[in-house]
Amino acid sequence: MTGDDRPLLEGRGLTKRFGGLTAVNQVDFAVQPGEIVGLIGPNGSGKTTLFDCLSRLQRIDGGRVLFKGTDITRASPHRVARMGLSRTFQVIRVYRKMKVLDNMLVSRRWRGDSYLRVMRPSSAETVCRARELLEFLRIAPLADEPAGHLSGGQRRLLEIGMALMPNPDILLLDEATSGVNPTLIETIKDHIRTLNGQGKAFLLIEHNINFIADLCTRVYALNHGETMAEGTPREIMENEAVIDAYFGA
Repeated sequence: MTGDDRPLLEGRGLTKRFGGLTAVNQVDFAVQPGEIVGLIGPNGSGKTTLFDCLSRLQRIDGGRVLFKGTDITRASPHRVARMGLSRTFQVIRVYRKMKVLDNMLVSRRWRGDSYLRVMRPSSAETVCRARELLEFLRIAPLADEPAGHLSGGQRRLLEIGMALMPNPDILLLDEATSGVNPTLIETIKDHIRTLNGQGKAFLLIEHNINFIADLCTRVYALNHGETMAEGTPREIMENEAVIDAYFGA
């Protein structure tokens, strides 16, 4: 593809092995600009490993990864992040002893900055952006609280806020609703819709099928490290192979 029709993030024939185990096997994957794509599958199906390959946290044994048309197969995670890709993790990663606001500032907007400039104290503009995001995520009153004092759902919102600080083009969210109460799940869903309306793309790993069905235009289903199905949420939920592997026969 060329021009505006090329995928924002693409994996071609991705393969990742751990010793004799093939965790991801010849997977083709693509997210278009402004798209919300879901990734489902039973535990151990290779979802997080695929995330790690796409975000360059794991060395790839076969295939290629392209971001904005640039081959990033051998790029460092830091370079890819600076290009506009952010992600969260299945186990929430925040600095529990630091204040909520300071967590945001650590993840500040450094796209296009030199590493020397990144090390400087946060500017007033950066602090303002952090507070605006905390307000957007509805956790602004907790700005001066240690992150460890937050509930699991609030820490998840903070982690999403940290991923948003560099103003990425795409967010990879790994189990964004895990351990989150139903009210906050709806809040996260609303935030994703709002951000998507502003042009941000999303790739979501989820076990919450209703969450996927409400947000995604396309869904990939993995099993044993291979693509089992691809289609709309309805097509995936009516696919017999997916029902057998994921939902139970």
